[in-house]
Amino acid sequence: MLRAKYINKVTEVNKIYLENIINEDDVVIDATMGNGYDTVYLAKKVGPKGKVYAFDVQEEAIKSTSKKVDREELENVELILDGHQNMDKYVQEEVSCIVFNLGYLPRAKHQIITKSDTTLEAIKKGLDLLKPNGVMSIAIYSGHEGGMEEKNAVYEFTQTLDQNYFNVLCTKFINQINNPPELLLIEKKG
Repeated sequence: MLRAKYINKVTEVNKIYLENIINEDDVVIDATMGNGYDTVYLAKKVGPKGKVYAFDVQEEAIKSTSKKVDREELENVELILDGHQNMDKYVQEEVSCIVFNLGYLPRAKHQIITKSDTTLEAIKKGLDLLKPNGVMSIAIYSGHEGGMEEKNAVYEFTQTLDQNYFNVLCTKFINQINNPPELLLIEKKG
């Protein structure tokens, strides 16, 4: 079992939850591929018979992730150069987990960010793709221009989800400065 080394990074906290959500042979989505760390984690977690669909709009994200996937000899990953709001065009089956890291690609152009309108569209489509008891994980980084607007839009939408069909959990650091990241988990009830 993988354990988080620290709880000072939202991505590590997320893995604590995901360990009990994702199983071998599952189909999952990395909605914001970035540098590929989540893609590789998910691919190892679902195993060789599972499947990971990973999305990003930046060529450099595809290149970075492709190197990591090749290095780990993972053959269960499909890298898709397209926005997460189009996931329904590529994914036809139900998925057990969808992972989002909102914001910008670390060590890249900070002008290219996830945006409220396409993120909300992706979340809505992702909720349709989730199987019963599937979970959507949304790490929200809001300390950049446009980040707070996106965070507020995500919260406004997720607070309206019918509790008869979804559970929504928020995890956040309450003693950190400079807009620390927050984690939302949405479970589709079975």
